[in-house]
Amino acid sequence: AIESDASPALDLKCLRMLRVSSAAFTAYRFGLAALVLCCWTGSAAATEPVKIAVFPFELEEFSAAAEQGSSPDESSFLSQSTEEAKKQLLQSGRYSVIDTAGADIAAAKGQGLRNCHGCEAPIAMQLGADQALLGVVTKISMMEYVVQLQVRDAHSGEVVSKYSTGLRMGANYSWSRGVRSLMKNAMLATE
Repeated sequence: AIESDASPALDLKCLRMLRVSSAAFTAYRFGLAALVLCCWTGSAAATEPVKIAVFPFELEEFSAAAEQGSSPDESSFLSQSTEEAKKQLLQSGRYSVIDTAGADIAAAKGQGLRNCHGCEAPIAMQLGADQALLGVVTKISMMEYVVQLQVRDAHSGEVVSKYSTGLRMGANYSWSRGVRSLMKNAMLATE
């Protein structure tokens, strides 16, 4: 038995305080658990990858060789650039890439997506994407290129972001390296 010099009234008062403290502590623990659960589910929803349709990169030709049309090498380098953009987006974990192979791009026939005034947005939306990425390589001369990336919101059609980099004294096989640099140092660095 525990002996105490305190009066029975004091013991009763301490017992009541202990019960109130215990009830308050239990309520505190449940409140804390609810807060943690709410934050945890909120952050899980916030990290859901953005669905983005990456359309094949296009060549905009301003060099003296424009009259000859694009070479098979240039077509290959455009494909490599498109694949590099997809690879960087997937590796970031912030995007899931929507396949555009079966897309109906009739609105861009003969002019390219870059000149159809945002028609890539509704096409991306039909594919189930939230955003559309359009890449353009502008060939100024045989050794001077500009790589541009443009992202549109598929629902509103508004341009979300634009990035570009110039490649001076570069060869056409460096286009995908320009894309990688833009993705890592601009598009994926700011989000």
